[in-house]
Amino acid sequence: MAGTLFLIPNTLGKRDESDPVIDVLPAGVQQIAARLDYLVAENAKTARAFLKKLGETAPLTHAIQQIEIRELNVNTKSDALDALLDPIATGRDGGLLSEAGVPAVADPGADLVRLAHSRNIKVRPLVGPSSILLAVMGSGLNGQSFAFNGYLPVDADERAKKLRDLEQRSRKAQQTQVWIETPYRNGALLDALRQHCSGTTLLSIAVDLTLPSETIVTLPISAWRPDRLELHKRPAIFSLLAQ
Repeated sequence: MAGTLFLIPNTLGKRDESDPVIDVLPAGVQQIAARLDYLVAENAKTARAFLKKLGETAPLTHAIQQIEIRELNVNTKSDALDALLDPIATGRDGGLLSEAGVPAVADPGADLVRLAHSRNIKVRPLVGPSSILLAVMGSGLNGQSFAFNGYLPVDADERAKKLRDLEQRSRKAQQTQVWIETPYRNGALLDALRQHCSGTTLLSIAVDLTLPSETIVTLPISAWRPDRLELHKRPAIFSLLAQ
């Protein structure tokens, strides 16, 4: 009988060494993660750091050195996914651990989850912080209808076109458009929004979610100024709703 693939959420952003994971991960999730001896993660080193932190509030059943960790990231070939599921297919419970937030959402684990379904392996998603949902919750924008758009194009012209498309889509459907950006490009993205979108369009930016420095600001684009919120190198989620 096959085991279960648990989808294990991680904390968001770099936390202070004194911050326990219990601040953002329910006790039941910690207990499940603490008993597993097989994990699939984007980076083995950071996965071990997570386990070390987890062990402070939920004692690990196995020593960290005994826990098998295999990597799944953007460089993993599709024909390597089956091997990642083989231990679970033979009866061993395993976990898919996100680098930050929840697995398989804006995360390379989605293909592994789909393959697990095709192999009749039980998939169990666990409760944890999602920067996307937290940003929508805290934005005050339309939470009945929203779409996550991943990363926008890096090229300035393509990015400008994409922003205009998102604004038009939002206005037509009254749908909140959500996306993420690489932290060092946050400032350039804000400049592009101010340049290419209507001043009446609402823009919400959420940074450092769940961290002590968490800040969420929602304003019309016309009211946004470069000094309104420090964005440089801070994990941010952008949400837009056209009026």
